[in-house]
Amino acid sequence: MTLKTRISLLVSILFAALYGIACVFIFVLASNFREEEFIDRLEVKALKTLKFLSDHKNPNYELLRTIDNNSVYKLNDEKTLIFDSNFKLMYSNVEGKKIDWNGADLKYLKVHKSFLKKQGQNEFYGIFIDTHAKDYYVLISANDRYGNRKMVYLQYILIISYFAFTLICWLLTSWMVHKAILPLGLFHQKIKKINENNLDTRIESKSSKNEIDLIANEFNFMMDRIELSYQGQKDFTAHASHELRTPLSRITSQIENKISDQSTTDDAKKFLLVILSDMNHLTELIHSLLILSKTEISRTAEKELIRIDEVLFSSIEKINKSYPDFKISFEIEDSEHLENALEIRGNRNLLDIALTNVLKNACVYSTNKQAEVIISCDEKSLIISVSNIGKTLNKKEQLHLFQPFMRGENANGTTGFGLGLIIVQRILNIHQAQIHYSIPKEHTNLFQINFRF
Repeated sequence: MTLKTRISLLVSILFAALYGIACVFIFVLASNFREEEFIDRLEVKALKTLKFLSDHKNPNYELLRTIDNNSVYKLNDEKTLIFDSNFKLMYSNVEGKKIDWNGADLKYLKVHKSFLKKQGQNEFYGIFIDTHAKDYYVLISANDRYGNRKMVYLQYILIISYFAFTLICWLLTSWMVHKAILPLGLFHQKIKKINENNLDTRIESKSSKNEIDLIANEFNFMMDRIELSYQGQKDFTAHASHELRTPLSRITSQIENKISDQSTTDDAKKFLLVILSDMNHLTELIHSLLILSKTEISRTAEKELIRIDEVLFSSIEKINKSYPDFKISFEIEDSEHLENALEIRGNRNLLDIALTNVLKNACVYSTNKQAEVIISCDEKSLIISVSNIGKTLNKKEQLHLFQPFMRGENANGTTGFGLGLIIVQRILNIHQAQIHYSIPKEHTNLFQINFRF
């Protein structure tokens, strides 16, 4: 889960929880207010009825019922019962109808003075009234239809608003978080592009107060130290390789002179040939390390306009001299973009080294001493394909193919140090090109070099 999603989710959950509590609080308050308002109306109704009865010595119950049933203040499904101190029914507004009531309610009223309870859809309210002259017990029930409708309406509004505002909160939070951490996303994109080939990359910072800019400043300081350390290693490798070449050349020359000396015995010559072979391998290793260091130095060097097919012809010629029994077939696929695509800006010597290493790799690891080179292009890039028949690499070996000193199982029985392809990759990186390895069919190795226009 990304940081943006996590922050948006946490804020939305917090808002949903707080707004949910607020909705419940509002609903409970509104429900209590409706109940209290309804009790007040029931109580006022009971007091008015009781006042009418107490003000008349011989009250007209029929007239009172008529007034109750036709009053604009009449409640829905209203039933009113009034009892005297002996729990005897004095008045009912629904004469002729059977009304269930419980004597326990009257006894409860005598002690607690009032109560409210639910009976189906109706609310049942009882109140004890002491007029000093007489005691009265009033039981009145009614259905607060309008109040309940308002509560249902409020409930729908709160539920709909809860989900609607939670969704809006999620969208707004996601947008605001995206805007807030946009510099962090740009920071991440720049960091991803940093590798050993562009350690001079730095992150721009505008203010020392912004947390992201503070991180950028510390990152730039760290990159300064890394680049300094990396440059020290490269300089040491270059200097050491350069200094070692002279004594190795002297030792090689002395061994060759000793081998060509007529006084040297056959056993001594065999021994010296083994030493010479090892010296040649060591010289090749030092030469490869020197090339690696030169690729870094040549990164900022000026590039000239060259034709890549001419460089490729030169590399093929070198391979033919070193491996005369090795055959290379060459083909250029016709395309309307080809003429312009063959001209690139680069370092001829470095590209010659890269292409030679790829062709040498195809020669050394082929089983039939043949390789096929094809130059093609599309609208975006020039492609050089080099394929041969031989033992292919497994998936694990392909993952580490362009790492220093990496050699696959197909390298058994062949000389080398595993530096050829890393040299190729670094040279191509200088020219904004890429190299890819694939297995198009069984026992076929394919390297494709892509030069972007």
